[in-house]
Amino acid sequence: MINTVLRFIDRFSAPTVVAAHCDLPCGVYDPAQARIEAESVKGCMEKYAASDDHDFQGRAIAIKEERAEMVKHHLWVLWTDYFKPEHTEAHPNLHDLFWKATKLAGQAKKTTDVAVADELLGAIAEIDTIFWETKK
Repeated sequence: MINTVLRFIDRFSAPTVVAAHCDLPCGVYDPAQARIEAESVKGCMEKYAASDDHDFQGRAIAIKEERAEMVKHHLWVLWTDYFKPEHTEAHPNLHDLFWKATKLAGQAKKTTDVAVADELLGAIAEIDTIFWETKK
């Protein structure tokens, strides 16, 4: 009985080795996460502009800034954990595209200009296109 218990404990306590180019095997990364947050940024900007209630506007700004930070987070996770050197070889503009997108997310934190949110969504769309090409 004790040997059976020890074998059971050994079986489940032993580390499992998994090989992957990212934190988890593929399937967990998707630019859609950044896009959804960027759409929230744009929506907050639009609601801010449509309101004259200062309390409401303050909440819209706070949510916009939080979501813009989440855009940056999702982009950086994608950039640092998913994309590999062969992706940048096939898409030489990838580094600059991520730089531009994260800079736009930072700019979106500082403004209520919907045009900035539109630019951010455009940059994320470009990243999305490249992402899905790499998944083929």
